[in-house]
Amino acid sequence: MSKLFTRHVYTSESVSEGHPDKVADAISDAILDACLALDPRAHVACETACGMNLVVNLGEITCAGFERLNPKAIAQGVIRKIGYDRPEEGFCWQDFTYVNNLHAQSPDINQGVSRADPEEQGAGDQGMMFGYATNETPERLPLPLVCSNRILRRLAELRHNGDIPWLRPDAKAQVSVLYDGGKPQAITDVVCSHQTTADVDEAAIHAAIGAVIREVLAPTGLLSDATALHINPTGRFVIGGPAGDSGITGRKIIVDTYGGVGSHGGGAFSGKDPSKVDRSAAYYARYVARNIVAAGLADKCEIQVAYAIGLARPMSINVSTYGTGKVDEAKIAAFLQSGELFDFRPAAIIRDLGLLAPQGWSYADNCVYGHFGRAGVPWEREDRAKALRAALL
Repeated sequence: MSKLFTRHVYTSESVSEGHPDKVADAISDAILDACLALDPRAHVACETACGMNLVVNLGEITCAGFERLNPKAIAQGVIRKIGYDRPEEGFCWQDFTYVNNLHAQSPDINQGVSRADPEEQGAGDQGMMFGYATNETPERLPLPLVCSNRILRRLAELRHNGDIPWLRPDAKAQVSVLYDGGKPQAITDVVCSHQTTADVDEAAIHAAIGAVIREVLAPTGLLSDATALHINPTGRFVIGGPAGDSGITGRKIIVDTYGGVGSHGGGAFSGKDPSKVDRSAAYYARYVARNIVAAGLADKCEIQVAYAIGLARPMSINVSTYGTGKVDEAKIAAFLQSGELFDFRPAAIIRDLGLLAPQGWSYADNCVYGHFGRAGVPWEREDRAKALRAALL
């Protein structure tokens, strides 16, 4: 029998905006946002590495007016917003060494992406991308991931507004959920490691963070006296962020997506403009999967789409409903392949989701606490669920 319907515990984690890899992601995406604001047709593949008092940018950018941008100033703004504002901690927005090794995009790649007919814009790379959705939470995401994200979002809010002044930016959370028959039954364990200042004792840390965990997770109805809380289990977490461990763009691909549920094609999102299907097609596959679940065609749905560099139309589209489908998977896949409702060509994805000119959202703000499940971004709309029902039910 599929594990989906057996009794088991599943765990997912999240990381905070101050985690070194998320600092790198946010800087890369802030540079992307700045490039698209100057030139909506910019091609961006921006990587960031950060360490103790160090930020390095490298990669390929072709952007009209790029010389008017100041990547170091962009990085400083990101780091300041996150809250690294103390030079004595070894990483601070005011004082770090900056290395800029950004250069123009390879013409070999550009000739495959750009086309005389904009509708036939080629994929920026080969590969396969996945989108997933489930009806177990309002966010259409797995509960362990949703809970992990909620804990860190609340702690970040309390840190930024000064309610818990000894919290510092770096943190991780991990939630384990017991499933039976495919349904969440209990939260068995919660792990939260949060950077703090040195002048707070362990008991105060446990009490404050424990209270936040209970506040955030109580509405699930799945907490009990048996739920184990593991708070700063090493006993001390003062040295953190890039001063404690290096950060690199694109290392948190499971945190960014579905917490380990479903499949992953291996491509990261941050620092990539929408011509890179690693990002845009993964967003679109999520959009399609979410609408399939919202339409009641399945309780859970995973979409795989595969591309060849320079070609517009995907090599394949595969649908898996994990045995929860109300409609045959082959029928759904054939409908998606037809392009009648969803067009998986890169130019159509970019147009449908408005990826070149974000309205009310930004890539930098979207890169922490997961790229999926939040309100206000176009790939989370359920605006085609009714049409799917009409076509397939």
